[in-house]
Amino acid sequence: MVKANRISWADVAKGICILLVVLWHVIMKHYLQVDWHIGGRVRGLWGTLGEQLLPLRMPLFFAVSGFFAVRAVQRPWSAVVRTKVAKFYYLYVLWLIVHTAVLALVPDFATERADGPLKFLAQLTITPSNLWYLYALALYFVIAKVARRVPSWLVLGLAFALSAMASAGWLDVPGDRGGVYQNLVFFLAGLYGKGLIEDLAARARWRRLFLVGTPYVVLLAVIAIFDAKTWFGLWPLVSGVAIVLGVTAAGLVSRWERLTAALTSIGRRTLPIYVIHLPLLALIHAALIKPLSSAGPAIQWTAAIAEPVLLTALLTYLCLFLHRHLPSPLFDLPFAPRTADAVERTRAEAPAS
Repeated sequence: MVKANRISWADVAKGICILLVVLWHVIMKHYLQVDWHIGGRVRGLWGTLGEQLLPLRMPLFFAVSGFFAVRAVQRPWSAVVRTKVAKFYYLYVLWLIVHTAVLALVPDFATERADGPLKFLAQLTITPSNLWYLYALALYFVIAKVARRVPSWLVLGLAFALSAMASAGWLDVPGDRGGVYQNLVFFLAGLYGKGLIEDLAARARWRRLFLVGTPYVVLLAVIAIFDAKTWFGLWPLVSGVAIVLGVTAAGLVSRWERLTAALTSIGRRTLPIYVIHLPLLALIHAALIKPLSSAGPAIQWTAAIAEPVLLTALLTYLCLFLHRHLPSPLFDLPFAPRTADAVERTRAEAPAS
């Protein structure tokens, strides 16, 4: 039972993270673009909530991916390149083409897109798009494999420094390149600290959740009051605290059978949600932006309160529905061999932005 819980907490964490990713995109790329004629407090609360969860979503996602990557990194180079590096980059390129085509149909949708051949080439190579999680994973597996025999403290120290420099604005980070720089340390932390993270989830207690949650709130307040996000080292530190908080929370949630079943079902299928939800959101935004902006107070108040949650749920459902009916080469490397541990390997693949 303990072993099963140690797996379920990670799927719970991934399920929560992907829902938060979708919610964040709904808020930033659609909800806050509506011309609201009602009081601004409600929509301000949604925006604030999304910002407070920024240190949690992607860092926890990458820590869980690193947690599941331990065995993969130990395989020969040929296996790592085929099952991880080539696979993730193939998915990145494939869905970058899909995103570019769909987003061209919705030019007013507030997101980065390749509006010409040079920008598309840049997104393929040095400045990843909204799909940067897949790009980052392909790169991170190479780094983890190359650094396998280097002392872990040195690799983590260099990765922390890279994250700190990127978050402090010391590096050029166009597009989503900053996310790639900032999150390597969390992938490696999950990789090197698998036993520690596993124990943290297995021994989760409400008291620890409170003890970790309190400094997390304090650090977020410091960032907000002093505009301290660019203080050197503070952002990766806050994200590290958020990972401990997220793992503890996932460990506690995984003890509730019904909630665990729902979240693990989502957590084991985050890849289709990650790659499909943004084009769908762009199309839904195009359909809703004018009616919502011109709606009366009653409809606007209802939408202002409930739309982010309802639209997040709808997008998640549609992504999973489409996943069941779309061909498998859209979600896996074509002709990839299937082995006995394929299920375990795929758990390291599912994200978020």
